Amino acid sequence: SFRRQHLTHPTVAVRLAALARDDKWFLSAGDGTIWAPPFPVWLHRPGFWDEAHIHSHAFAPLFSVAILDRYEHELRLERSRWHWEPGSITVQWGTPVRATLTERREVLPGGRFRSAWTIESDPDHALAAAHLVAFTAQPGGEVAAVGSAEGDGVRWQRHIIDSRGDALRVTATLRAAPQPVGRSVLRTEPAALQPEWCLTPFAERWHGGLPNDVRLEGISSDGFVYAAIDVPLDVVQDHPVAITLEITPGDSRRPDRPAARSPGERDGEGEAVWTAFFQRFPRFACSDEHLSRYYDYRVYGLHLNRLPGGVGHLRHPTIAEGIGYFHVPIAYSAPCHMAEMRWANPPDEARGALLNFLDRQKADGSFHGRLDPFRLAGAVFYHANWGDATLGVEALHPDAGFLERAYEGLTRYARWLDRTRDSEQSGMYDIVNQYETGQEYMSRYAAVDPDADRNGWDHRIRLKGIDVTVYAYQLKRALAEMAIRLDRSRQASAWRDGAGRIAEAITGAMWDAERGLFSDVDPRNGTRTGVKAAVCFYPLLTDLLNDAMVRVLLEHLEDTGEFATPFPVPSTSLDDPLFNAHAEWKGKRHNCPWNGRVWPMTNSHVVEGLLRQWHGGRRFVGRLAAELLVRFVRMMFHDRDPARPNCYEHYNPFTGHPSVYRGIDDYQHSWVLDLLIRGVAGIEPTPEGVRIDPLPVVVDSVELDGCIVRGRQIDLRRDGADICVRVDGHEHRTVVGTPLEIPC
Repeated sequence: SFRRQHLTHPTVAVRLAALARDDKWFLSAGDGTIWAPPFPVWLHRPGFWDEAHIHSHAFAPLFSVAILDRYEHELRLERSRWHWEPGSITVQWGTPVRATLTERREVLPGGRFRSAWTIESDPDHALAAAHLVAFTAQPGGEVAAVGSAEGDGVRWQRHIIDSRGDALRVTATLRAAPQPVGRSVLRTEPAALQPEWCLTPFAERWHGGLPNDVRLEGISSDGFVYAAIDVPLDVVQDHPVAITLEITPGDSRRPDRPAARSPGERDGEGEAVWTAFFQRFPRFACSDEHLSRYYDYRVYGLHLNRLPGGVGHLRHPTIAEGIGYFHVPIAYSAPCHMAEMRWANPPDEARGALLNFLDRQKADGSFHGRLDPFRLAGAVFYHANWGDATLGVEALHPDAGFLERAYEGLTRYARWLDRTRDSEQSGMYDIVNQYETGQEYMSRYAAVDPDADRNGWDHRIRLKGIDVTVYAYQLKRALAEMAIRLDRSRQASAWRDGAGRIAEAITGAMWDAERGLFSDVDPRNGTRTGVKAAVCFYPLLTDLLNDAMVRVLLEHLEDTGEFATPFPVPSTSLDDPLFNAHAEWKGKRHNCPWNGRVWPMTNSHVVEGLLRQWHGGRRFVGRLAAELLVRFVRMMFHDRDPARPNCYEHYNPFTGHPSVYRGIDDYQHSWVLDLLIRGVAGIEPTPEGVRIDPLPVVVDSVELDGCIVRGRQIDLRRDGADICVRVDGHEHRTVVGTPLEIPC
């Protein structure tokens, strides 16, 4: 039997509640507007004062809240409770008059930042005649067209400037429900920009309420434009006072953006958005609490960084690489998002991750490195493993239209690679600056130019990279497969020939038989550089290796003098002269060094490579592959606490300490959900159907429900080594280590 009597099926609400904690604050509605300040200063003040981001453009401050008693004195609020869940933050505030208030913060679709207030207790009725006042201060030189909003709120336009000096016009509206009884706008000279009521011009102008005026006089626009609205605090628990700041890009072309409505009409909308997203994924549960928790945390991270499509240059929904500056699609991480989002039903963001880059493909066939929805400029480019990612999406959800579109665009891209990065037809592909691999500050570039770390994005070096050459090989193999499916047999043959030339280079010029490791190549003399880095294991992703090659690669991964650190896998070998575990490059701590830190991105590649070798029949990789996967996931918890998962850019290989100094958590620059489904549950799509073949991960039980492969539902249970699978209700059985092929 399928042993359903032993199973539990928690609702999405229960799963979201299980992620709750008191040390987190990121909020998003998955539509490009996000409140995730890396280094917040004002969490102890009500409302949202620290910066938000509209895609990658920072907007600050938003607004704060003050409570004025019947005597027109501000009540000092003391935070007594902080409860974060993926869709909301609940804050409890105490007062000197024994009254207790609760604030619920949410980021809702359409760029709405909502702070809803209820009175939990007021034994002395001190709040009977109190007012709740919401206020903001905007940079005077960026504000224009201030006026009234529907419901006596305040609306203004602002040009927000990003780190490159580019301006984005937005419309912001501060409103309340019930409707405010007063509002005021006043220009001031520069002063302290803090969420303190006493610093606003309204503190002195308050006489039972705000004066209901808009005053923008003055001899210059320097300083701030203050705005405030006030609402009597005669509320009950079921009817909160809701303050909402809505921020909308002024040139947004998204046709489905919700029209502005009273914030009081939207209770429950935030939960519905999160529930709908979680329901698109299979439900995964495991006796290993870290693996089980991290799966749901990863789904949370994907929705936090979801972009809706239909905005500016982004026509299709997709996933941003991270928060802040990274809250845009970035080519290097797009294949990661395709691997993760292909398990969603429908896989719109998985396809969109490629289609957005194809829509904006350059005339020469190359891709932009970043897709800012409001600006396309600059020479940023990243190499990426597009071929594997495209076939991965097609394996779960075949779509002839997507396949045709992908084939056409990736054909142009492959020809650009051949023309510009391997003009001599060596079968090896050039890296021309340290940034375009997404892996800067490491010895591999210094091997061909001692000043490679000083040259910026300029094309001043040439290095035949093992990682980008593997990407090119996988791309041409993928194009050959796609051509066959599209009945273009002659083109398929040409792509196979191209892949064959690359294969010869990888296993010949780039394979160091004496060291037993792959290597970059210096194109000036055709010699291998010998620099040992995690990318040297990327050929594990291919079908090119024999047993002896794989075994010696495993030896390097298990060598404590090279890559076998307590928290694997370091981006550079421990015996590299520039290795450093503390994010220091040449004596200076850097933001993104790759000379020894553990990056989830490279871990994903290495574990993926081992998983492919396992599925290819090399059973001897199973133990190490399973161990690396589990240790990889467990690294991404603060102090290994299963209640505190994270995903930072990089980690210390000896302590597992993350790059908290960067402030960039929930960074979607890797794939984990995909590895848990395929490596722990064992669901592996194949051309004929699906293979059930989990790694020998040491767990007591695994459950996977609602997995959709080619329109068929797969449910899996593992008890110890025993596996029972249902495909559309039909049962199949196997044990760990014995693959089971099921036609789909």
